[in-house]
Amino acid sequence: MLSPLRRSIAAAGAYLFLAVLASLAGCSKKIEQSEDIRPVRTLTLAPGSSEASMELSGEVVPRYESRLGFRVGGKIIARKVEVGSLVKRGQVLMQLDPADLQLSQAQAKAAVSAADSQLALAKADLERYRELRAKNFVSQAVLDVKEASFKAAQSAHDQASAGLKVQTNQSSYTTLVADAEGVVTGIDAEVGQVVAAGSPVVRLARTGAIEVKVSIPEDRVEAIRQAKSVTVRTWAQRDNAVTGVVREIAPAADPATRTFSARVALPKANADIRLGMTATVSFSAPLPPGIRVPLSALLNDQGKTSVWLVEKGKVKLVPIEVAGPQGNEIVVASGLDAGQEVVIAGVNLLREGQKVSILGRPTSASGAPQ
Repeated sequence: MLSPLRRSIAAAGAYLFLAVLASLAGCSKKIEQSEDIRPVRTLTLAPGSSEASMELSGEVVPRYESRLGFRVGGKIIARKVEVGSLVKRGQVLMQLDPADLQLSQAQAKAAVSAADSQLALAKADLERYRELRAKNFVSQAVLDVKEASFKAAQSAHDQASAGLKVQTNQSSYTTLVADAEGVVTGIDAEVGQVVAAGSPVVRLARTGAIEVKVSIPEDRVEAIRQAKSVTVRTWAQRDNAVTGVVREIAPAADPATRTFSARVALPKANADIRLGMTATVSFSAPLPPGIRVPLSALLNDQGKTSVWLVEKGKVKLVPIEVAGPQGNEIVVASGLDAGQEVVIAGVNLLREGQKVSILGRPTSASGAPQ
């Protein structure tokens, strides 16, 4: 039988044990309650803009640039221009050693002289035999032979004359001239170098028409193709804006950068814009109607696209219809309205009706946003 003192100690221990259990249960509920509130990052939807602006960096390039080369091979003996030289149409740029081609031309002239002599002899011979045939001194067969000889001599003369023209042209090709008025942008060969026919030796940019070459990301090609206005500024003259026009967009992407090359033509010549300058091109393009949300806000389940809306501190899954991508966003055709709050981070960790706390916003003791 327990003494009164021992009974008191046992009762106190029992009360203490129950108090500890109650305390632990309360802590557990608090922990469960705090764990049930999920912190999220949200975005308040705004009405979609009708236009999108985009800036790309590019380089000022000539619209027409030729890589000129000799039409014959040989050794360069003279260079008449420097990089940056302004040249006119027909101006001499470089010259090859013409010695060998001049010898070939002289040989062709000698062949023409020999052909002239043979043709004159064949013609005189034919005329004599025609007279003899008229008097029946020779047969028709003999006259036919003389006529054939005359035709052969005439063909040989034509061949020699054509050969002389070819050699004359070849000799003239030893002088490289500018095919248009422009500026020399590069020299690819020097005096003393032996070059093959067609090898580029001088780069010539035609004066007048200049462009800006830019690289377009693949998701912006169609928007820039429909650009209403294009503004070009060079880094050296940032306050000097020039209006341009998208002249062409490459049909295929660059295999290395996966971007599409585009040319923005500058219709008006500007002395402040020079070849090789770095330029910033600003595009303004129309956008399809609709609200835009980040790609991170989308939840795809069984082929359906949805987003989480935050209403009164809880999340609600709402299906949407996607119109199409727009950069790092998607255009929503239906399902959302301006002013609604959408979860844009942590969408895969939520469940229907779950309480959430908005990052960067104070919360009440119950976990609902204030």
